[in-house]
Amino acid sequence: MEDMDDSVDVPAAGPTYRLCFVCTGNICRSPMAAVVMQRLVDDEGMSDLVAVDSAGTNAWHVGGPADVRAIAALGDGGYDGRAHRARVFERGWLDGRDLVLALDQGHLRELRALARNDGQRAKVRLLRSFDGDAAEGAEVADPYFGDGRDFAEVLEQVERACRGLLDAVRRALPARA
Repeated sequence: MEDMDDSVDVPAAGPTYRLCFVCTGNICRSPMAAVVMQRLVDDEGMSDLVAVDSAGTNAWHVGGPADVRAIAALGDGGYDGRAHRARVFERGWLDGRDLVLALDQGHLRELRALARNDGQRAKVRLLRSFDGDAAEGAEVADPYFGDGRDFAEVLEQVERACRGLLDAVRRALPARA
């Protein structure tokens, strides 16, 4: 499935711009993305304007922590992912989020299939579409069956995409008074 035009900003539906990162089990890619994005938001002094969370498309790991390799890669990058607890994405969250960031094409298809209308479908985007250097349709690699190098690669992909996402969110937020 081809991604929608990510150059079009989705304006904030309310005073807080709500982001949800989604991968399969919510223990590797999506928690890494949420931790990175939260740090960027905090560093920009935008914590009162942007809410960040994550979830999985499957309930395999609900309540469990992030994968130890994800926590290690985050730690090596200066982030702390130890507080994460996995959860599953719920259809109703499409109403409560401004953007839902799919980590790969499979997640994109699953999330868009949950949408009840075009407005909800438009909220679902591939995270790497916000990385200006990534190819069209680029996914965040799945490190689950890999090693520390694979998780480090995911961290690099996520950091680049989240910087672009932060720029898009900044443009979408109403002008600060």
